[in-house]
Amino acid sequence: MTGMSVGPYREITFDKDGEGPGGPAGQAAALAELSRQGCTDLVVFAHGWNNTPSVATRFYSAFFAPFPGLEGPGVRLGYAGVVWPSMMFSDEPVPDFASLTAAVPGKTAVVARLAELVGTEPARESAFAEFGALLRELTDTDRAGLRDAGADAEADSDVPAFLVADPLTTYGAFADAGDADGADSSADAEALLGGDRLKRLWKGAKEALRQATYYTMKRRAGVVGARGLGPLLGELAGTAPDLRVHLAGHSFGGRLVAHALLGLPDGTRSVKSVTLLQGAFSHYAFAARLPHAPGRGGSLPDLQRRIDGPLVACHSRHDTALRVYYPLASRLSRDDDAVLGQDDRRWWAIGYDGIQAVPGTTARTLGTVLRDGLPGSGCVSVDAAEVVSEHSDVCHPELARVVARAGRFGG
Repeated sequence: MTGMSVGPYREITFDKDGEGPGGPAGQAAALAELSRQGCTDLVVFAHGWNNTPSVATRFYSAFFAPFPGLEGPGVRLGYAGVVWPSMMFSDEPVPDFASLTAAVPGKTAVVARLAELVGTEPARESAFAEFGALLRELTDTDRAGLRDAGADAEADSDVPAFLVADPLTTYGAFADAGDADGADSSADAEALLGGDRLKRLWKGAKEALRQATYYTMKRRAGVVGARGLGPLLGELAGTAPDLRVHLAGHSFGGRLVAHALLGLPDGTRSVKSVTLLQGAFSHYAFAARLPHAPGRGGSLPDLQRRIDGPLVACHSRHDTALRVYYPLASRLSRDDDAVLGQDDRRWWAIGYDGIQAVPGTTARTLGTVLRDGLPGSGCVSVDAAEVVSEHSDVCHPELARVVARAGRFGG
């Protein structure tokens, strides 16, 4: 492919439902060709909050660039990039509406009306009820059978509470939660009168829109992994049984490759390593028992056992997106009473503090991994703060070496 730093390289394409051209068998056949070309190992990488295929491809080219120099004796690497319809979730007040339209096909009129309301901020309370209804339509919240492969098992409800709760109460709480500097946190939104109160509620409504897009993309990443990538890897194991597969994912892409384990056919042992880079999903995902609810498990309990090698989660305390915005979104997806709660640890991401509540998990620093390597199996949390300065800062030779160490294909 033109502009790609490595080869041979293939792209795996999925729509929002995890469907790809030719189905799992068709895409697996293209990857199996790499084995016939002499590739012994295949590194599959899934992007996170990118909103165009070209952005994803540039990201893959940058991340893969160091890999050819890491091949050990007898190893020939092949590469694949997973392209799926996602959009950016940043700390900007409002999502880019053009990107949102592209990411949620069939919702053009809904997005247009949301943009109109956000732009005009009507000074009437009834507009917030309309805004809330549009958010439910945007996220398919009213659709029957919402729970799917992308839903978290640790969630108390199929539907995030903020999408169905009273909009005036919810948007007021969002406005409070969004005051990062704390300047307005003590203000009583109900005491504000007229235009000032409504303007504050529109601030909260904009945050609700951001959280709704976050919820949609998070759920979609799980669906694409379980219904798309997992079955594809099962087909690939049948057509190229000697090809060793190494999964890596950034942000929501980490959630995607983790959920691929959910869709991996029983008995498939071709996945030799999984490396999560600043994964944007729960640090309890692989726990068989949740610390705060021992009768329940995470969304992927013990699925690391489907890997014929280690599950590695790189994390960084410098990741503001996962330190601030992920816990906020996660709390609000489950319990609107916790909007201003203090129990942040319950909602931390795996890319912020690593794998939690899984017995036997090993904790390593990046320097230790590069010097001494990784265990051959089990869960490993790697503190990568020395090179990862923010959420998207993962294109480093050191992190490429972590993937190589996890996959045991480095020299």
